[in-house]
Amino acid sequence: MTLTSKTIGIIVLMGGLGGCATNTDTGTLVGAGTGALVGSAVSGSPLGVIGGAAVGGIIGHEVGQRQDERNYYRYR
Repeated sequence: MTLTSKTIGIIVLMGGLGGCATNTDTGTLVGAGTGALVGSAVSGSPLGVIGGAAVGGIIGHEVGQRQDERNYYRYR
């Protein structure tokens, strides 16, 4: 992955965060982006990027969902 494609990916990721309504949405997006970068760094193959994005998205979704649940009960 070249520096230009990484820069474009980061810009798209940051632009997408503006539309996230909940911590679940934000967690999924950030987790998928981070997972894709880690998958790329570890394996260097497209399959590693896809796998990293999938795993990161799932973990980010779960973390964000827990934050949303905690906020729901905290501010009731």
